[in-house]
Order: sequence, then C-alpha cells, then structure tokens
Amino acid sequence: MFEQEETMSSLANQVVLITGASAGIGEAVALEAAKQGARLVLAARREGVLQTVKDLVVGRGAEALVVPTDMADTAQVEALAQKALDHFGRVDILVNNAGYGQMGPVEEVDVAAMRRQFEVNVFGLHTLTRALLPQMRERGSGRIINLSSVAGQMSMPFSGVYNATKFAVEALSDALRVEVAPFGVKVILIEPGPVATEFGRVAEETFGAVVNPNGPYKAILDSTADMASSFNKMAWPVEKVVEPIMRAMTDPHPSDRYTAFTGGKLALGLMRLLPASLADQMWRRIYKLDQLGSPESV
Repeated sequence: MFEQEETMSSLANQVVLITGASAGIGEAVALEAAKQGARLVLAARREGVLQTVKDLVVGRGAEALVVPTDMADTAQVEALAQKALDHFGRVDILVNNAGYGQMGPVEEVDVAAMRRQFEVNVFGLHTLTRALLPQMRERGSGRIINLSSVAGQMSMPFSGVYNATKFAVEALSDALRVEVAPFGVKVILIEPGPVATEFGRVAEETFGAVVNPNGPYKAILDSTADMASSFNKMAWPVEKVVEPIMRAMTDPHPSDRYTAFTGGKLALGLMRLLPASLADQMWRRIYKLDQLGSPESV
C-alpha cells in the first residue's frame, strides 16, 4: 500500500471527501477531481446547492455522495465520516476546506461568535480528521489536505479571531504531519491569499455585524468598502487556487505546504523579517488606523 501511495499521480478511483463543497474552492476542487476519475463525498450545510454540485460532478462521469453537514455540530461531522466509510468503504483523501472568516476588532467580537468560528474552522476539522485517520492508518496510505491561509502565517488587524483559527490549523497540521508519517499518511497545508469567492462577502458581513457604529472603531466603517476593494484586486481566481490543491492530492512527494497568493513564500519570508514596529506601521497605514483615537472619531 505504501508503494501505491508513492506512485499515485492521478485520482482515478480515489475516494475524496471535500468539506465546504457547495461553492468556491470546494466546488472547484470537486469538479476538477471528478474530471480525473475520483469518487466524491460532498459535504456542506446547504443541501440544495450540494445537489447542484453533485449533478455537475455526475455529468463529468464521477460518482458522488452528498452529505449535508454543519461542521460546528460534532455529531453531524462524525456521521459524515461514517456515511462516507459505509458508502465507499474508505476515504483516500480528505480535503478540509470548510470555513469562513469572522472579521472585526478583537474587542468587539463576542464570545459566541468567536466560539462558532473555532467550531467550524478548527474543531470540525479536528473531529473529521480523527474520525477518518484510523482507516487510513490501517491501510498504510491516505492524504489529509487542510485549507489554511496566509492568515495562518501572519496576523492582521480586524481579522484576529479568524487568524487565530488558521494559526491553530497550521499548528495542528504541523504536529499531525510528523505523527502520522510512519503510517504512510501525508498531511499537507494549503495557504491561499485573497480568492475570488463568496468568502469575501461573508467576511464583510461578519465585520459589519460586529462593529458598533457608535463605538471606538466607528471611524473605520466608512473605509471598509475601500479596503475590501483593494483586497479584491489582489484576489486569485478560484481555478488558480485549485492547481496547488490538485498537486497536493496527486504528487507522489507533495510539499508540506503550498502557498497560493501573489509573492508566495517569498512575500511571507519578507514579512517575517520586518521588525514588529515596521509591520505595525504598515498595517496602520493599510487599514487607516490613524483615524482611530482622533478627536473627530470619538
């Protein structure tokens, strides 16, 4: 079985479970995997949209199982794993893609919103991974691909809670990769930057929902549209992000992480070299934080 894993270069007959498969990166990965002959388990909360994705997948000649799942519900996540195993007998590749961005000043994101963010982005990923690892270990092969973010490598203003979840995904993945390597299981991180999906819209909505229009951060509300527009200009089309994910799924010797944004590892490296004081100045300028604390903002 180890030999089969080392020589894998296509997805023919591989069972691939994708969370967050109803739109964006998850949907695009499902469609590309279907073209390569994978058998798919599609999970997301929106059953109707999932069925539409299934129809597209089946139209490409692939078999697909739809399992509506709220990743914040431990019982549903465990049931997802069991249904996949009952239907296909195994899962070869797990793509932990489900997630969203809870944006807003750390001070103004309440505990319930922060807990929900961790439940979806971290605890759901952990639960599903734990449920599927035993059968991968027993077979001596398998891949776990965790969608992190550039936000898992550096923290930015007004996304501290989201950053915290992605930092957690990075930490879990780095530890797990070493722990399961002796059993023939590979753990791979994908680190996208801005992507042209509905993620940005949801992030804007969560930001607007938490910022108190009469609070200490009200001055930045008027500039959020401009900031969002700037980030959207840097966004990669989803198809471009799918490319490193497919490499992670099929390369006989995949990297431990793939960056998927302009500048990639070089940009991250340069950011880490910046003294904290200079990085803070940069973020204050980008997010127009000098407006805060001024007489007209209070």
